[in-house]
Amino acid sequence: MLVEWIRKRFDKTGPDADLPAVLTSAGWQAYFHANAQILREIPWAHGLGITPAELAEIVDSLRAWQFGETSDGAHLLKAAGKYAEQIGDPDLVGAVEAFIAEEQRHGATLGQYLDRAGVPRKQADWGDTLFRACRYWLPNMETWTTPVIMVETHALIFYNAMRLATDCPVLRQICTQILADEIPHIRFQCERLAHILHDRPRWLYTLTILLHRIFFTGITLAIWLGHRRALKAGGYGFGCFWRTAWMKMHWAWRLMAPAGYQWQDETALTPAAATIEA
Repeated sequence: MLVEWIRKRFDKTGPDADLPAVLTSAGWQAYFHANAQILREIPWAHGLGITPAELAEIVDSLRAWQFGETSDGAHLLKAAGKYAEQIGDPDLVGAVEAFIAEEQRHGATLGQYLDRAGVPRKQADWGDTLFRACRYWLPNMETWTTPVIMVETHALIFYNAMRLATDCPVLRQICTQILADEIPHIRFQCERLAHILHDRPRWLYTLTILLHRIFFTGITLAIWLGHRRALKAGGYGFGCFWRTAWMKMHWAWRLMAPAGYQWQDETALTPAAATIEA
């Protein structure tokens, strides 16, 4: 099965593992469509089962993250379209559309949870506004992809914290599904960056990662300041949150390193085609 193959591919991290090829945009589009057919069942019929005290600890952050998952992706699609023309990849826009649809599914499911809990959805959020401003400032594929990766590494922590903050089976299952989806999301975005960074001189690549580290520091602190109450409810004090965030971002940096992939040649930007084994 395609989805199982993709996920097994992510586990090839040992020192003797063959270098993977960057999966084609058509392959990613097929993955997202296949993944949409095997979603976990959410036990809505059992009721929410969350106590008022548990909900009070997490509700503000849950509303903010739900709002952030609901973007229509119009600007990202515009940047993807321009980049697809530059590299001659007609399937890229379709892959990005499928990625956006999966993010919107997260937002819709979280929104349904809030509705059933009697909690109004947010119509604006300062964190999301800041996040979008960072991407709109330089509207190209790299400046769109980089903040997305950084926020999604934090999403791995946030949704795990939400899963641990309550015994509510509905919210735990929602978060489990989102966490399962986010790992391939990060891989998808990191492979786009690996493609972009492939022909970058070593000194400029090093500078790029340094700028990433500075930007990531700011994002990590902002997320802690905005969501520390919910994170603490899920067992993440500042030290644990900080260490885990950097650990996950270091994993993402490894995924976006061009040296970690097979390429057709050392001068071209086109990746060796990844084949999907039956």
